[in-house]
Amino acid sequence: MGTPVRSTMQQHPLTVTDLLLHGARVHPDRHVVTWLGDTTREVSFADTYTRVQRLAGGLRSLGIGEGQVVATFCWNHQEHVEAYWAVPCLGAVLHQLNIRLFPDQLAFVIDDLGDEVILVDDNLIPVLATVLDRVSSPHTFVVIGDGDASALDGYGEVVRYDDLLQRAEPVTTWPTVDEDAPAASCYTSGTTGNPKGVVYSHRSIWTHTFGSVAGGVRFDDGDRVLVVVPQFHANAWGLVHSAWIQGADLLMPARFLQPEPLTDFIAAARPNCSAAVPSVWNGVLAFGEQRELDLSSLEWVVVGGSAVPRAMIDAFEERYGIEIIQGWGMTEMSPLGSVAIPPAGATGEESRRFRARTGRIVPGVEMRLVADDGTVQPWDGESMGEVQVRGPWITAGYHGVEDPARFDDGWLRTGDVGVIDHLGSMQLVDRTKDVIKSGGEWISSVDLENALMAHPDVLECAVVGVADDRWDERPLACVVLRPGAAAAPEDLNSHLEDHVARWWLPERYAFLEEVPKTSVGKFDKKVLRGAYRDGDLEVVTTSP
Repeated sequence: MGTPVRSTMQQHPLTVTDLLLHGARVHPDRHVVTWLGDTTREVSFADTYTRVQRLAGGLRSLGIGEGQVVATFCWNHQEHVEAYWAVPCLGAVLHQLNIRLFPDQLAFVIDDLGDEVILVDDNLIPVLATVLDRVSSPHTFVVIGDGDASALDGYGEVVRYDDLLQRAEPVTTWPTVDEDAPAASCYTSGTTGNPKGVVYSHRSIWTHTFGSVAGGVRFDDGDRVLVVVPQFHANAWGLVHSAWIQGADLLMPARFLQPEPLTDFIAAARPNCSAAVPSVWNGVLAFGEQRELDLSSLEWVVVGGSAVPRAMIDAFEERYGIEIIQGWGMTEMSPLGSVAIPPAGATGEESRRFRARTGRIVPGVEMRLVADDGTVQPWDGESMGEVQVRGPWITAGYHGVEDPARFDDGWLRTGDVGVIDHLGSMQLVDRTKDVIKSGGEWISSVDLENALMAHPDVLECAVVGVADDRWDERPLACVVLRPGAAAAPEDLNSHLEDHVARWWLPERYAFLEEVPKTSVGKFDKKVLRGAYRDGDLEVVTTSP
């Protein structure tokens, strides 16, 4: 028997530092562009790298080293991009705090991960200060901007970001970091109970970056990416890392996220691609009905976080020539799991239909469908089951808590119900907690929402299941009408008859000024169910 053959490849760790150095060396002339409301601030990748070195040195001077936690309480901007690189490359752990968490949840996650230094925007200090009486782990606050920071007095050392960089001894040799070492952490949005921490490793961020590129989120050298998705939401969907290594300019909107300033930024900075949750783009569409918009630079937009209505896809393409591409994932998945990139040669209606699907599974993610009885379902495009996933950038647990119900023999249970066809293209039907079982048959709240939002009078819609004496559960449609519209339940059901089975038609409607949303912009159906249960919704009934 001959000598066994061994690999001749180098053992090289997969780290965030590798990503940082590649972008700085290969794409030094690309820029991070921050919107200031009426003008932009632009810093090249080369100069950003120099600032990253100084930030790392400044954090080191504050006592931050391997395994210690530095938090950010920031909008999307230059300094937040710098923290994305400096903290993990120093061997520390970046904790992107969700600025929209309830105070109790915010206080919990700060101490739960042990945040020692918090980088905070001056205009967010009043929000952060409301929880500082309840936390014990932070010892230093680094303030970005020159606004009033007096609310932080008495809670720890206060340092200005620019001062920290100016006095810092820059890091010139990055420490050697194990690829399995923690690099960053985001917490789930915490719709029930306390949020749970997902801690990403250097290896998971590295593999996710390349997996997203292989899965279809590709940028050409010189592209300009508008990063609307918050940097605290699942690592900004990996866009900072993937744009940096591919040489795409990063366009950061800071706090200017409302339709008017956001579209002003688009007109001024000319991005050709972007990413955000559906509610952002719904707002842009509604604003476009009031004012002529210059969105001519945008070619394609990735939309995720919740189901993308087909009506939105059609509206953007017909009005502005913009391709809407659906993406799917979750915080526990770093977050990418699928992207609805149309197959080669698909155009027109075929392309739109494909982009309205949840997406094709990206390389690096294994996926299966599991029925209620534990049976693994075939990929036939019809058999439904809970979507379960595993792979190198998918969490195996949560920080500090056991949650065995979320895992099944090494697979993450996503809580989503879907089907997969023979080409690995997935379509989610609903969340396991949102699917409506009426008379023993399933009704997809997602399909009902998408059909209702295709009505010209409907701006937003969320559908929840409510108790029914005859059928156990029936759908309640919570609708936001466009300004000046007056569609009645009968009108909406008449529209639905062309899109769904007749027995799906809701008997109950509630007309709202706004659908409540979670901290990351998803419809908060828990709030709607509670409001209905407590009698706080004015419900209109109709015959289906």
